[in-house]
Amino acid sequence: RHGDVLKVDLQELFREDFANVEKVSVVANLPYYVTTPILMKLLEEKLPLDNIVVMIQKEVAQRMAAAPGGKEYGSLSIAVQYYCVPELVCIVPKTVFIPQPNVESAVIRLKLREEPPVKVQDEQHFFELMQACFVQRRKTIANNLKTRYFSGSDREQLEKLLAEAGIEPSRRGETLSIEEYGRLSDVFLAAGIR
Repeated sequence: RHGDVLKVDLQELFREDFANVEKVSVVANLPYYVTTPILMKLLEEKLPLDNIVVMIQKEVAQRMAAAPGGKEYGSLSIAVQYYCVPELVCIVPKTVFIPQPNVESAVIRLKLREEPPVKVQDEQHFFELMQACFVQRRKTIANNLKTRYFSGSDREQLEKLLAEAGIEPSRRGETLSIEEYGRLSDVFLAAGIR
C-alpha cells in the first residue's frame, strides 16, 4: 500500500491486511522530520503491534530511551515508555550515508507493553498534566502546574496536592518517574482538577 501514514486509517488497514495475524512488527527508516508524529500515531491507536524497529535521528532515540533525571528525559520519553520498553540497538554514524547528513542516526527497538507501567484513571489527563510539567523545562513542577491549572491564590492547594502525591514542589519535570506522574494525575482528578 502506498500512502501517507499520517493520513491512512490504520485501524482499517489492520482489519483488512492483518485480520488473521495476532501481532505485527513495524520496521522502517523513518523520515526524521516526522518521526514523533508517526510513532505516536502507531502507539496511540493501540494497534496489535509487537515491536517497532526504526532508524531515527540519534538524539531522538536517546530521548525515547532516557531515564528520569537526565537532560534527555522529557515528555517524549514518558509517552514512548508508557506504551513500550525502548532499547537502543545501535548508533549509525553519518559516515555510512552518501551524501553524508549532518546528524547521526540510531536504530531503536520499541517492544510494546501488554499493560502500561502505571494504571491511571484517565490517560488523556495523564498526558496533558505530564506535558504541562515540561512547558518550561527550567521551571519547577509547581510553577509549571500553577501556570496551567491554578491562579495565584491557589498555591496552597497546589502544594497540598503535590504533598498528597508525594512530590516536592521544588522538583523539575525531568526528575519525576512515570509512576509519579500517574499518581499526580490521579490526585488532580480526585480533586476535580482537569
